[in-house]
This record gives sequence, structure tokens and C-alpha cells, in this order.
Amino acid sequence: MSEHEVKNGAGLPDNAYSELKPGEKYVPIMLPEKTYPEVNIWSVAWGLLMAILFSGAAAYLGLKIGQVFEAAIPIAIIAVGLSTAFKRKLALGENVIIQSIGATSGAVVAGAIFTIPALYILDLQAEFFQVFMASMLGGFLGILFLIPFRKYFVAEMHGKFPFPEATATTEVLVAGEKGGKQAIVLITSGLIGGLYDFIIATFGWWGEVFSTR
Repeated sequence: MSEHEVKNGAGLPDNAYSELKPGEKYVPIMLPEKTYPEVNIWSVAWGLLMAILFSGAAAYLGLKIGQVFEAAIPIAIIAVGLSTAFKRKLALGENVIIQSIGATSGAVVAGAIFTIPALYILDLQAEFFQVFMASMLGGFLGILFLIPFRKYFVAEMHGKFPFPEATATTEVLVAGEKGGKQAIVLITSGLIGGLYDFIIATFGWWGEVFSTR
């Protein structure tokens, strides 16, 4: 697979989601021997911005209905849209970094919003610094455990676990890198979702919450 193929959307290999046969090797879409733009000011800045925005959204939703959402897929769609709008070349690596940084919002926020109310219910004194340090150290602990488990889940368990959300996120990122008709699907989906929210918020044609009662 050449750099030209990656740029123009060769897509994932056929064995991307299947178990590898004895002696079979998986060749990633981003070749290890080549250099791609990944961790830079663009990707880190947008990743942090996505983390802030989706942390606020996840906190609001979690405190309202008691459940947070996983932000990986919407952030991946936004990252693809940004790279397309600004015409960035070979942006797959950058989009992965944006999605990876931004998607941590739901996990960290969930650990905070599901415990802070309990502190007030139990009438325990908790200062902002204590809550901040607990959330930050919890995030560091997750990264620490990720290091030894990464090789096991990514390499040794290749194709054995479905990882549905990660699969969907990967398809979004790769579809955006392909461009053309693949990217049109993402844009159309985003427009439909935005129109749906606009109708609910502006005209109130139907309720935000459906009930059988």
C-alpha cells in the first residue's frame, strides 16, 4: 500500500475485522515506515476543544437523565468535517488524535457527575481541588492501565472482539479520508441530525421524550 493509496482512500485491508490466520500479517492503512501528520498544534487544539465541549454536554445530560453518551463517533464526524473544510492532506492521523483526545470527555465526566451528587446527599464536605485531583488522577490511572493492555487488545486479540463502537468510529474516519461519495454520507447524516434538533427546539412539532402513556 503506497502513500498515494492512503491519500486517495484505499480503505481498510480485508482482514481488518477478522482473525489473522497463522503467518498472516495485518498491514495498517497508515504504514509504520512512513511519516504522517498526527500530533501537532492543529490536532491537539481541536481535540482539547472537543473535550471541553463534549464534557459540558455529557455532564448536562448525565445530571439530567443519569446517563452519559459516548462522544467518539460525533467527534470523529466533526474531525472529518474540519479536515475537509480546511483541505488538510493526509489528515487521518490528525483526525484520530482529535477523536482520541475529545472522546475522553465522557469517561472522565461520568466518574465525576455520578459521585459528586452522592457527596452532597451524604452531606460530605468536598472542595473543588479534591474533586479536580480525583478526576485527573482517575484519568491518569486509565492511561496507565491502557499501556500494558494496548498490545493485548489491539494485536493479540485482533479480530476476536467486535468492538462495535470502535469499528463504527474507524469507518467514519476512513470514510472521511476516502472523500467523494463516502464523505457525502457523513455530511448528509449530520444535516439530518441538525435539522431534527432544530425542529424540536424551534417548532416543538414533537416531544423530545417519547412515552407510551
